[in-house]
Amino acid sequence: MRRRSRSNRTFLGRLPLPERTFVADALRTETVGGMLLLAAAATALVWANTPLRDAYDSVRDFHFGIEALGLDLSVAHWTADGLLAIFFFVAGAELKRELVVGELRHPGTAALPVIAAACGMAVPALVYGLVATSLGGTWNGWAVPMATDIAFALGVLAVIDTHLPSALRAFLLTLAVVDDLGAIIVIALFYTSTINLAALIGAVLGLVLFFHLHDRRRVHGWYWYLPLALAIWGLMYNSGVHATVAGVAMGLLLRVAKDGERGRRPAEQIAHLVRPVSAAVAVPLFALFAAGVSVTGDTLKDVVSEPEPLGVALGLAAGKVLGIFGGSYLAVRFTRARLSRDLAWADVIAVAMLAGIGFTVSLLIGELAYPNPTDLKHIKAAVLLGSLASALLACLLLRLRNNKYRRLYEEENRDENADGIPDIYQHADSSPPQNAPRNTQQPDSPGHDDSGGPPAPITRRGR
Repeated sequence: MRRRSRSNRTFLGRLPLPERTFVADALRTETVGGMLLLAAAATALVWANTPLRDAYDSVRDFHFGIEALGLDLSVAHWTADGLLAIFFFVAGAELKRELVVGELRHPGTAALPVIAAACGMAVPALVYGLVATSLGGTWNGWAVPMATDIAFALGVLAVIDTHLPSALRAFLLTLAVVDDLGAIIVIALFYTSTINLAALIGAVLGLVLFFHLHDRRRVHGWYWYLPLALAIWGLMYNSGVHATVAGVAMGLLLRVAKDGERGRRPAEQIAHLVRPVSAAVAVPLFALFAAGVSVTGDTLKDVVSEPEPLGVALGLAAGKVLGIFGGSYLAVRFTRARLSRDLAWADVIAVAMLAGIGFTVSLLIGELAYPNPTDLKHIKAAVLLGSLASALLACLLLRLRNNKYRRLYEEENRDENADGIPDIYQHADSSPPQNAPRNTQQPDSPGHDDSGGPPAPITRRGR
């Protein structure tokens, strides 16, 4: 009787060397951006809670732009609709790469982290709904606690100086790229009230021209694309669809196939060039003018007593960890995959808790869901409180495991022959002797991996 074959995949296994190199390169920019984001958020909170509060409000509410084109916007509006379009452009480019040449093109490899990420969006929304409606509130803010802010999370990692292994960092990035996709779908579907059909058709035609020039005609030169991108963004804004959708749409239209081109693929090269602008300028400026909440005793009391703010805070601090850990555990359990032998489920809980830092996109969705300034103030305070609770608990768990992480980090980066390739990859790639005994460990044993080279989670860069 023929034995039925079973696929034994490793969850959070070691990344392949090219993917690890790519992730490391992206995370350098991401970590710097995270530090700037932390500084911008802290500046906003201090500025908004001092006698200079009126100056903060004046700068944030100052209007400029071209009124004839419907673009006379406040500073806060420009940062939310304009600068965050750059952020979503980079996210779209990275998502396109993953779909074409990255791990998302392999359903079996992508299944585990994507399931975890999807649960990490659904459960916080459910927690929000249960908390808010049970206390007499509404479902208005269900999407606010769905997002993970990777830049803020990496900034926290840099502050506490933890040696998080590359597989866990890649897993965190996976959660963020799925969050980005989910966020843009939610914004497009649920936060578009009226449609200006003429402007929307114009934006779509602009995207078609963008695709034709970039993918079909292979036209080079930023001076072609920058004016076109601005026109697409302006038309999308005036169409009634949130303008950030234009950013992710252009990112998804970037070319990924090699086609004999040298160096990086076009999507990777463009994302590499734009990522510093997104991480170091766009996101910190948005945080500066979005996180300025007056934090008083009454504000904190409202967060823990009012249904919607409490639902947001618990959705981030509790819903994220329950969703990501629960999704990961169930996916591993029912796909017969195995957690990497170098890690424990406590590590997954720590990363899931870190993913509860939902800052940039959570604040953006909060502004869309709660146009009333008073309600919005409480929702922003809830985002800050939930993110802070998640960050503190994650720091505690990660520091407890940091000695283990340091050993894994040193092993991953050891290069005794100084050839630029970590020794662990050279040892793993060398073929065993033909007569070497086979591993007789049973497939069901914890930590077992039959694959020889465990598949890596998908990666996201540039946030």
